[in-house]
Amino acid sequence: MLGVLVNVVAIVIGGTIGLFAHKGLSDRVRIVIMQGIGLSSVVIGIMGSIMTKNVLLLVISLALGGIIGSLLKIDYNLDKLGKKIEDKFSEDGGFAKGFVLSTLIYCVGAMAIVGSMEAGVGGNNTTLYIKSLLDGITAIVFTATLGYGVIFSSIPVLIYQGGIVLLSKVIAPYMTDALINEMSAVGGVLIIGIGLTLLEIKKIHLGDLLPAILIPVLWWIITTLIGIPFIP
Repeated sequence: MLGVLVNVVAIVIGGTIGLFAHKGLSDRVRIVIMQGIGLSSVVIGIMGSIMTKNVLLLVISLALGGIIGSLLKIDYNLDKLGKKIEDKFSEDGGFAKGFVLSTLIYCVGAMAIVGSMEAGVGGNNTTLYIKSLLDGITAIVFTATLGYGVIFSSIPVLIYQGGIVLLSKVIAPYMTDALINEMSAVGGVLIIGIGLTLLEIKKIHLGDLLPAILIPVLWWIITTLIGIPFIP
């Protein structure tokens, strides 16, 4: 769990620095920065999504994941949680957007999934340390442009990545590179969605799509039980 804790601290420290930088940025500069981050997210998402070896599984994962997420109202509840925290701290708006977007960005990427699995399976925190450095830097920019809601995204990161670490310890003997690749590919598509949202091209209900990352695991379990190849 050390790598996860370092990641959380990096976001908090980066976000705190970003609070001071926030005052020195004009609205135009903030817009340009967010556009740059949005474009970068699209590129990173594309790079992750092409890891899939089964496009049909990718499509099914997003469809089923979207249905599950919509029924659970994940996107709505994330936004509601952000607004509750916003009300408690009397922020003048914008807290929820920073909280939700940064939470999704930090949680759905390949490094979050693979790094947490590596930490759980073999105690290797290298990927999470690298992610911590990147998250700390981006937290400075995010907080400077989106407000201090970004700092509070460290809480879902702790729960999400910590959960993966603990789960990986249990299922470590059964994990395969193919499964991790398919999960990362789904995460890549979600990152593309984050980029499109940041660019204000289209608001995508990314929270509702989060369960899609787990559909490859379900498919892997089914294929293992009935004895057919995971990747045809």
